[in-house]
Amino acid sequence: MGLVPSDLTSLRQQNSGFCEHRRSTVVLNLPGLEVFPGDLLVSDGAADYLCHPLLLLNPESKKPRWPFSKRGVSKDRHKHISDLEGCLSSLRISDFTGYEFYSFKDKTWSDVMGIHQKLPTDELDLRKQQEAVWELFTSECTYFLDQLLVLKMIFMNTLKYLQIHDYLLDVDLWKLFANLEELTQTSLGFVNSLLGIIKDYVNASGTSPLMDFLSVLTKYFQGTLCQSHQTYCLNYSAAVFYLEILRQRDDFRIYLKWCEQNEQCRRLHLPELLVAPLHRLTRYPLLLKNIWKRSTDSTEKIMIYSIKEKVEKSIRDLEGKVKWLDNFQKFRHLQEIIVWPPLWDRDRRFFIPEGLKHNFKEHMTENVLSPSNRHLLYEGKLTLAESTRSLDAYLFLFDDFLLITKTKRNKKKLGSSDSGLMCPSLTPELQTVIKEGGSCTVLDQPIPLDRLVVKSVDPLHVSVFGLRNAFLIQHENRYRQCIAAFLLQAQTENIKKTWIAQITTAISGFMKSQETKNISSFTLPSESSEI
Repeated sequence: MGLVPSDLTSLRQQNSGFCEHRRSTVVLNLPGLEVFPGDLLVSDGAADYLCHPLLLLNPESKKPRWPFSKRGVSKDRHKHISDLEGCLSSLRISDFTGYEFYSFKDKTWSDVMGIHQKLPTDELDLRKQQEAVWELFTSECTYFLDQLLVLKMIFMNTLKYLQIHDYLLDVDLWKLFANLEELTQTSLGFVNSLLGIIKDYVNASGTSPLMDFLSVLTKYFQGTLCQSHQTYCLNYSAAVFYLEILRQRDDFRIYLKWCEQNEQCRRLHLPELLVAPLHRLTRYPLLLKNIWKRSTDSTEKIMIYSIKEKVEKSIRDLEGKVKWLDNFQKFRHLQEIIVWPPLWDRDRRFFIPEGLKHNFKEHMTENVLSPSNRHLLYEGKLTLAESTRSLDAYLFLFDDFLLITKTKRNKKKLGSSDSGLMCPSLTPELQTVIKEGGSCTVLDQPIPLDRLVVKSVDPLHVSVFGLRNAFLIQHENRYRQCIAAFLLQAQTENIKKTWIAQITTAISGFMKSQETKNISSFTLPSESSEI
């Protein structure tokens, strides 16, 4: 099972206010797992993930793309690049052959035992189990030496070295590598422990018929091995997104090229190495299952199966957390870019004297756009037709209402956009709006799905009114009177049909959920037999 998160998402909130969330109200709607609303305690350090600087975007923490803030400094820039290249040329990275297990990673179990002859039937099953354990060991050796150690020694340590010498100081090590240090140490301990029990078995020269691998599997798979991988994987999508932003910089590209040209990278690039822990985590259950299938002792099989189940549960939990974290980041970003104008700005019919405006307290948008209250089902860019003009509109279809906004773009000077404000889960259209310093201004109040009517515009009107790929949104009140109408145009007929289908499905789902709630609230408890 491959697990590549849609590239993890960012949150924008003041650190102090956000980290003091009430645990009883943190609801996880975490790709692959549904977690239903209700009180859910944040466990396994989830609160630490949420409060990490990676996820908390502060306006005061904006950093320039280049360490030069003024124009006319091309000479300084060239000198900076030249000095950076000189600093890299002075760095030497040692090879990885010093580890005791380095020579074993490409050998077979038969090579180690020196046995090539045909084995008796009673020893054949035991040998198959030992080969399965050996496969786990050698694959972990390869993972540690060719991927984790390359990431740590060549990429992360080189970046640390440059920052000590005042280069790339604004690059966040955690955003890029997360807990790679912990992951490397855990894998090294796992490899050494497996090597220890294998050496004990080989040196016993047949006096010890069994290999004590269960104690090592129990220690690491029920310990820090899965936890450290979970922490890393939660950061993965944000790390890949952060890497794409960094690669726009000349100085970072020079560092990256220097690292990737190292022969120990084996022509692998940084994105291919960053994804390695995700692939490794999903391969553990397969390796454990292989050992389980080749074991004959019933007690042993039960223990191995239990360990495998725990690892699979860890992966399922991770999928849920990734989905929730991605959703949470996206909603936080939506809260930042969606602007809710006050009543008197939304509709000029309402005149409110300045002295009375304090009586109108708008409902907090944090509650309206909350991942714990609702889910975003569909979104996209459309054109809103008005009497004299057309507006660029952006629609958000939630599971209980439709929100129609108009996009406003503020063209910024080249290079002045804060790429750090973006979230990987946002659509390209919204990312473009953010890059240009724009926002989405709410045109009218949210339209509840049980008060929404969607109608396709007859093709006959295309030639008369020039309405191509158009459909109509009507907002009705509780008396079924139309109180607002929006004529929207899509880029293509297929996009129009998709929107109509999505809205129709959302309305149907909302009505069904309401019926279920009404039935459950009016259902009387069964009468006691004692009455």
